[in-house]
Amino acid sequence: MQRLQDRVAVISGAASGIGAATARRFAAEGAYVVCVDLAEEAGKQIAEEVGGEFVQCDVSDEAQVRELFDGVAARRGRLDIAFNNAGISPPDDDSILDTGLDAWERVIRVNTTSVYLCCKYALPHMLAAGKGSIINTASFVALMGAATSQIAYTASKGGVLSMSRELGVQFARQGVRVNALCPGPVATPLLMELFAKDPERAARRLVHVPMGRFAEPEEIAAAVAFLASDDSSFVTASQFIVDGGITGAYVTPL
Repeated sequence: MQRLQDRVAVISGAASGIGAATARRFAAEGAYVVCVDLAEEAGKQIAEEVGGEFVQCDVSDEAQVRELFDGVAARRGRLDIAFNNAGISPPDDDSILDTGLDAWERVIRVNTTSVYLCCKYALPHMLAAGKGSIINTASFVALMGAATSQIAYTASKGGVLSMSRELGVQFARQGVRVNALCPGPVATPLLMELFAKDPERAARRLVHVPMGRFAEPEEIAAAVAFLASDDSSFVTASQFIVDGGITGAYVTPL
């Protein structure tokens, strides 16, 4: 039997990158996938591909998030997995000396407040069932200083990591597991677009990866599938690191 057979999974940021790869992996593992994104055309495409459904939702808006999770539970009769993955990394998020308050607040709202809201409104359905898995996308930069500063992004992912740890502890005895996924740099459209504009920044990032390459979205999706499945039944409140060795390295051989 497939590891996620008949389970209902909600994935935010599902239209591209890690989210799209995870939607495909979850579907291959037997789950019914609800693909959530603001990008309607791409989101519908992924949902159709995996035999699930698309919901357009601004996950930083409380009313929309409440409606998202209540709607899924009402339509499908259950909610087993929430992969809270939506995030942004805008070019105006740089050194603290250059990053404006508007950029700071926008990144925190999309990257951290959205995770708070998605957890807040997914949890009641999981608690009622006495089981569930929540996976929140943090980052390796939540664990160490970034070589190239993105102050708001780094702070936002630190918040996701701390929040996930606390929720994992709080709800462990009620059957709901909460973990923070900490990927290293991934070859997603978001990162590739950023690095295409600044090849020097890309080179500085790549030199720190012991494996000498960025991750593929499918490699991260495999980790998410593990955390969503019963194979990780004793894993909660963890920082699940999939970073090609970055956080384990002191210096990297060239």
